[in-house]
Amino acid sequence: MDWLRKAEWLTRDRVRGYAWLVALAGLALVGHAYLQAMGPVGTDFLAFWGAGHVTAAGDPAAAYDLAVQEQVQTGTGSDGWFAFVNPPPFLFAAVPFGALPFPIAWIAWVAATWGLWAWASLRAFPRLWPLVIAYPGAVIAATHAQTGLLTGALLVFGAHELGKRSALSGAAIGALVIKPHLAVLAPIWFAAGGRWRAFLSAGVVTLALLASSVLVFGKGILGDYATSWRASGALMEVVEADFLLRMATFFSQVRLWAGDLAASIAGLASGGLAVVSAIFAWRRFDGDARATGAVVLAATALASPYLFNYDLPFLVFPTLWLIIQGLERGFRPFEKLGLVILYFAPFATRALALPLGVNLMPFAALALLALVWSRGSGPPGTSVQP
Repeated sequence: MDWLRKAEWLTRDRVRGYAWLVALAGLALVGHAYLQAMGPVGTDFLAFWGAGHVTAAGDPAAAYDLAVQEQVQTGTGSDGWFAFVNPPPFLFAAVPFGALPFPIAWIAWVAATWGLWAWASLRAFPRLWPLVIAYPGAVIAATHAQTGLLTGALLVFGAHELGKRSALSGAAIGALVIKPHLAVLAPIWFAAGGRWRAFLSAGVVTLALLASSVLVFGKGILGDYATSWRASGALMEVVEADFLLRMATFFSQVRLWAGDLAASIAGLASGGLAVVSAIFAWRRFDGDARATGAVVLAATALASPYLFNYDLPFLVFPTLWLIIQGLERGFRPFEKLGLVILYFAPFATRALALPLGVNLMPFAALALLALVWSRGSGPPGTSVQP
């Protein structure tokens, strides 16, 4: 059983070779997703392109007008369309792509957001660059042309920079106003560690982006955005297996099998665990900002009841942090094998969700958090920088 317990066959050269194979497979999947997105199947990116398209044409309010969006998005040849529910600051990111023809915009969006995510991740883990390039969690975000690569870049950058340039870390977190439920742990994390510069920077950037969106897109844009809450609320009321199995939270999976009350309890328990982890991570890791970043990003996957697998490229940070710890301090029994499973989890759990009838990603996120937390048991100062 040593081949599983120690997994010594996972040498550096083999891992690098496997990573290239996974990267090539991922590229093929993204190419297939592009072909589907250009046909009647459609793509999540339609919502961002449609919002950016009407805003670039001078009508930002139409980004939140469902009738207009249906017309604009189905005009691409798609049978379906998607409500735009992101806060107005997201329009700053959407406009440049909305000004492009849809087929070009899809490619440009995926390339730009993947590039930003890869840059942030490689900055954090330069030694592990093959694992960054091949990360399956980024592939699923790319195939959906969703926001996960952009938000993942902000979270990874924020976690990496907190111990060095806390104001920049806070600014990155503040920019998550474009998808705020991914930043819910950050104020708690900053406050618990006394990182007030990051805390204030996050608040200033958030307010600045909101104010700028009002100045640029008009006084009524926040009210227009508020109308999208009905669409968001309608989504949260859906109790269909096809939808809930696409979500990656304990709330969604328990709701599918046990109803609303049990789901609410599960969601509160999951979120409560995430909050407690963010508060006590500083003590657990003796003030090591990078280690607490690994805790908080792992816990972020448990914090919100509303999360999809394509939101999870940020999990590259705690996953690769654990690999660095293993390389520098030694891998524990079965840890290599466990990390391989967790590395593939964001993509694999989504691919298996419909066939299995359950999305196992919440359990993978819980295991990831537990593994990161367990690395805090060493003597102070033993967390290693890559």
